[in-house]
Amino acid sequence: MFRTTSRLTVILAAAAFSAGALALSGCSAITDLFPKEAARDADTQEISEAGEADVFSLAVGDCFNDQDAEEIDSVQAIPCSEAHDYEAYFAFDVSAEETYPGDEVISQAAEDGCVAEFPTFVGMSYEESTLDFNYLSPTEGSWENGDHEILCIVMGPEKTTGSLAGVAL
Repeated sequence: MFRTTSRLTVILAAAAFSAGALALSGCSAITDLFPKEAARDADTQEISEAGEADVFSLAVGDCFNDQDAEEIDSVQAIPCSEAHDYEAYFAFDVSAEETYPGDEVISQAAEDGCVAEFPTFVGMSYEESTLDFNYLSPTEGSWENGDHEILCIVMGPEKTTGSLAGVAL
């Protein structure tokens, strides 16, 4: 009887150890499934800690890194004081039309709006600048949910540190 209990204890201990090791090894997989969210300073609302940010939560002044996809729903937002790919510099609504106006209309509105506001933010015209811009724009699907905002973003030829506001590059 003692021998069976001892053997059972060893088997149960081994099973518990294996379950614990399996749970601990899964922590990185769980972290990948639930990435840390970006934190904002309570007073300034600037990104204070890097992390994932829903694209609908991005605001002018936010910095983030490149997302390698045509359609994105979140980005790696980071404090602008750290090296980053993009900085949001202007946001505007395209129109209040109920139906999606189409990719061409959205693209033209984005190009016009972002180029027009580029010198206000950077300090020189887009044509004279060494910086470039891009934009985040609504998709047909997000349009149906009320997303009509275009977010203009500026970037340098390489990662930048700090804001590009007024740099006149």
